[in-house]
Amino acid sequence: MIGRLRGVVAEVGEEDALIDVMGVGYVVRCGARTLSRLPPVGEETVIHLEHQWAEATGPRLYGFLERSERRAFVLLQAIQGVGPKAALAVLDVLPPADLAAAAARDDKAAVARAQGVGPKLAQRIVAELKGKPITDGPVAAFQPAPLPAEPARPSASGEAVAALMGLGVAEVNARRVVDQATLRLGEDAEVQALIKAGLQELGR
Repeated sequence: MIGRLRGVVAEVGEEDALIDVMGVGYVVRCGARTLSRLPPVGEETVIHLEHQWAEATGPRLYGFLERSERRAFVLLQAIQGVGPKAALAVLDVLPPADLAAAAARDDKAAVARAQGVGPKLAQRIVAELKGKPITDGPVAAFQPAPLPAEPARPSASGEAVAALMGLGVAEVNARRVVDQATLRLGEDAEVQALIKAGLQELGR
């Protein structure tokens, strides 16, 4: 079984590409998205292959530029009703990472954008692919949401103002006398000292 080709792009058609490997031309069936991303004719490329056999067509090579695309192609065809043509159509509209995301959020509408894939088949695809390793690399670990920051503790002057207002002092007067007390006693003055100084100022 052929799993990968490294060769020169000799031709690019509507459904396949001809890859020249040391004088031997391999016809590789590709999706439209893969064909559009191939290097220009005459340049080298590496294609990951899925080798399949069908009675009607005989052996056929399906090519992808990324291993994750080949993996998704195989996983898609394991689903009832999905053949090579439909699998390629799905990957044309949803690269592996997007396909995994669509399956995770049950987004059958995204899958149904693929040519020849109806709503029922799209629903089956997202249901059967959910949780499966479609993309390369480990699945990102769940990160818990950060805890909300604790509210800032009121300043000593703020607490002193609130205490004076609780005693019936108007806010404007409470702030005035506390500000004066803070200037005299310093920014590090304790709440009780500010309240006492404020009351003394109000009593004058």
